[in-house]
Amino acid sequence: MNNHGASLSGRGSVESSHRLKIVTGRVGDVEMARIYETTTTMNVKNWYPGLKPTDLEPHLSWLTPQFLNLVTGEFPMPIVSWVLRSMGQTILIDSCYGNDKDRPGYADAHRLNTPYLDRLEAAGVLPEQVDMVLCTHLHLDHVGWNTRLLNGCWVPTFPNARYLWSRIEREDAVSQSIAATTPPFLRPVYEDSVLPVLRAGLAQEIEGVFEVDDNILMRPAPGHSPGNVRIELRSQGSMAVFAGDILHSPIQIPLWRQASVVDADPALATRSRHELLSFCADEGALLIPGHFPDPYVGRIQRAGDSFSIHFGWT
Repeated sequence: MNNHGASLSGRGSVESSHRLKIVTGRVGDVEMARIYETTTTMNVKNWYPGLKPTDLEPHLSWLTPQFLNLVTGEFPMPIVSWVLRSMGQTILIDSCYGNDKDRPGYADAHRLNTPYLDRLEAAGVLPEQVDMVLCTHLHLDHVGWNTRLLNGCWVPTFPNARYLWSRIEREDAVSQSIAATTPPFLRPVYEDSVLPVLRAGLAQEIEGVFEVDDNILMRPAPGHSPGNVRIELRSQGSMAVFAGDILHSPIQIPLWRQASVVDADPALATRSRHELLSFCADEGALLIPGHFPDPYVGRIQRAGDSFSIHFGWT
C-alpha cells in the first residue's frame, strides 16, 4: 500500500498492454527505454567547487575521455527520461527540459525544439499511453515535458497520467518561483511545468516512503533539493535505483564527498549520496543515474568507505 492508502497499480491507460519497441535494459521483468533529449556540458571546477586536481588524478584512467574532457575541463550531462513497463503500466521517470520553455540566460534549455516526443513514440509510447510520471525532484531539467505548449497555453503532456512528486519539493518550487534571488531562467519553472499539472488535477503529492506499485517505490533522498527522492525498483529478485541528481557524474562515485554547486544542502546531499551508494553496493542494486552518458548504468562496489563502479547492466 502507498501512503495515501491505495495502490496506484490498477489504473491502466489507453492500450496499457502494449510493449516497448526499444528496450535499453531490463530489471527482472520490467523493461525500460532511455529517452534522450539533449546534452548539457559543465565545467568540473565550477560544478564541484571543493574539488582539487589531485582528487581526480587516481581516477583519470577511467574517467577520460568518456566522462571528463581534460582539455576543456568539461563533463557531459545528458538530459534524459526513463520509461518503464511495470505491471502492465507505462511509467515515465523525469521529463527533461521541454520544448518552448522560456529560460532566459540559460541557452541549453531556452525555447528548445527537440524531437523528444518522436523519440518517445519510437520507443512505442504515445503521451496518452503514459500512466504515471514520477518526478525525482522539480528542477528545470526534470519537469520540462510535464507540459507542452498548445494554443498558447501550457497543458499536461501526458493527459491520462498521474504525476507524483514530493509535497516538500512542490512547496520549495513555489518558494523558488517568487524568491528575489532566483535566477531568471528558474523563475518560470513552477508556473509553466508544475502549476498546469496541479490545475488539471493530475498531481499526487507524496510524503515519506511511497509505494507506487508492487515493483516500485519512491524514497526521500534530500539534499540536492529539499524534497528530492530516489526511485527503487525490485522485480524477480533484481533491484535498481533511479538516482536522479543525487550524483551528476561518475566523478561522485569514488569522490562521493564532493557536493555540486547546485545542491541546496551540500552536507545532506552528501549523506544521501553515501546512503545511495551503500545501498547499491550492499544490496546488489543497479545504479541508474539521471545524467550519465553511455553506458548509462552500473554496479557499485565498496571497500570500506570507498566506492567504485563497474559499468553495464550485468
